[in-house]
Amino acid sequence: MPSSWVPVSASLVGPLIVALASVPSASATQYSLAKEYYGSTFFDDWTFYNYYDNLTNGDAIFVSAQTAFADQLAYVDSTTSHAFIKVDNTTTVPYNDKRNTVRITSNDSFAVGSLWVTDLYHVPYGCSVWPAWWSQAVQWPQGGEIDTFEGVNLQTNNQMSLHTEPGCTQVSPNETSTLVTSTDCSYDANENQGCIVTDPSTASFGSGFSTAGGGAFVTEFATSGISVWFFPRSQIPSSLSSNSSTIDTTTFGVPVGNWPSTGCNVQEYFQPQQLIFDITLCGDFAGNAAIFNQTCSGVCYNDYVIGSPSNYDNAYFEVGYVRVFSTEGSSTVVSPSTSGSAAGTSASPTGAPGTSGNSAKGLREWYTLVLASGFALIGGLGVALL
Repeated sequence: MPSSWVPVSASLVGPLIVALASVPSASATQYSLAKEYYGSTFFDDWTFYNYYDNLTNGDAIFVSAQTAFADQLAYVDSTTSHAFIKVDNTTTVPYNDKRNTVRITSNDSFAVGSLWVTDLYHVPYGCSVWPAWWSQAVQWPQGGEIDTFEGVNLQTNNQMSLHTEPGCTQVSPNETSTLVTSTDCSYDANENQGCIVTDPSTASFGSGFSTAGGGAFVTEFATSGISVWFFPRSQIPSSLSSNSSTIDTTTFGVPVGNWPSTGCNVQEYFQPQQLIFDITLCGDFAGNAAIFNQTCSGVCYNDYVIGSPSNYDNAYFEVGYVRVFSTEGSSTVVSPSTSGSAAGTSASPTGAPGTSGNSAKGLREWYTLVLASGFALIGGLGVALL
């Protein structure tokens, strides 16, 4: 346990929950559909990284679009119209080699005033597996990072976080989760662990997510703050399940994670965000021995990456859709031509968004999984403060 992680005593839990409940509800906003990734054209507006994982030291090669489609690591099922993003689960990898997988980044960026939704039926999990659904600006850390979905190995709970330049903190959030690991979002603090909130629901990550039929994640990128909602399949609001072209966030209730602008001025610390799906293996987070051994046995690389390919039978995203909405009456889609950046900035290591930031990103993950152990504290409510 890092010395900076301090469990809160049981006597403090009640007042903490009361304090969180007393926070005024976040202001609701109307949004209109601006961009959709769905069906046979799902992969048309993404760039495949096409390089080994030089960002988080993973034992993975992020393949090109050509290889991904040829090897069925990225494809759209013709029956369901769902998109699949996978780790190679058929090849035996020789020692010292890395396993093929996929990282894709949206060509468009989305400015403040956006809201994005992804409907997922299955998420990657398993020993050595480190998936994420997240976003970042072309310039990192200046433009910020929003992690909507992230975890490792056999973890059971999703963790959400922001990463910014110094000065952004989580202050007086209106959120349902009381599992707060840290409130300083600066990449320069606490080994760049960011300001982390963990979803208390075991249906938010891993096998529990998939057993429950998946669900929808909503990320609101608003001037009033950044919020994340998670809805299990049985609780998805009608405005999402009906594929409505408009969204009113009053129908969503209180988000599971919330970072108000009172502590982090979104327009100051964030720039337009590119959306990212990726699955890496081992690396700074999933492969850290102390973290790996919390839920898995053996050695990350030796026993899994170069072990039986069937280790990765569950290492895939099944995506119903990704839909991006703009504040009603505005357009928040920033195309490469209008932003002045080249499409496919993530296609090479020299142009990868967050190359410098994400190489450090894994180092802060040492702290994040400590929270998993904290779930057993205080009758199942683990609350950590830095």
